[in-house]
Amino acid sequence: MSDNDQFVALVLAADRGSQDAVARFAGTACKAYAPICGQPMIIRVLDTLNDCHNIKSILLCGPPQSLVPACEELNQRINTGQVGWVENLDSPARSAAHAMNQIDALQQVMLTTADHALLTPEIVEYFLQVSRSLECDATVGVVRYETLQSRYGNARRTVIRLRDGNFCGCNLFAFKASGRALVEFWQQAEALRKQPWKMVNRVLGWQAVWLYLFGRLTLDQALQRISEKTGVRVCPVILPFPDAGIDVDKVEDLQLVRSVLAQSGSASA
Repeated sequence: MSDNDQFVALVLAADRGSQDAVARFAGTACKAYAPICGQPMIIRVLDTLNDCHNIKSILLCGPPQSLVPACEELNQRINTGQVGWVENLDSPARSAAHAMNQIDALQQVMLTTADHALLTPEIVEYFLQVSRSLECDATVGVVRYETLQSRYGNARRTVIRLRDGNFCGCNLFAFKASGRALVEFWQQAEALRKQPWKMVNRVLGWQAVWLYLFGRLTLDQALQRISEKTGVRVCPVILPFPDAGIDVDKVEDLQLVRSVLAQSGSASA
């Protein structure tokens, strides 16, 4: 596989605020350092990405420079150049835009987060292989809520209810060089990520709100509206993996992934 076919993995690793509940519960300097099966969550994600043939290098955005030494293994990887690091800004979308500017403009980029504790090479490789095959500028990973429920029952997730199914985000995005403008557009939706109908209104317009409220908006229609507004052709990648829809937003999420990985025999929690 040539370098041009591979992706730089951009990992957002900063907390949304200074009083993150998961970090407080875990007693760590930031959420990304919360231990899962004896290993900081961020190291689990980095190890997963290192095992992916489609990933050529990794760039972290965050944690803040003052907190990096609090995780000895992460500090060592940054100091030895195993992973790159740039300072985060005051929101995920602004951080992503800032970090993207540090990556060659012609380079394909995959974006994920340091709290994607159940991420596996299989999930990443599937997502990137499908993304590469689609004729679009950017892709968004989603999982059907029913797929997630098949393993995790009624685990609390933000669900977008559309005509062709109920979907959850997966914190996986892929960008060709022509797709990076989507990150700027993301900033408009960021504050409304937990209020789907308001996000539809702000991002897609009032006509889409009515379609959404009456259950007539499909996933492809929603992404087509985004494409029209941004000039970026966006396609979904529907992932068949329940684990893809689990990230660690809350303390109960941390307890869930600790339980899942302990049962799978990863290590003692």
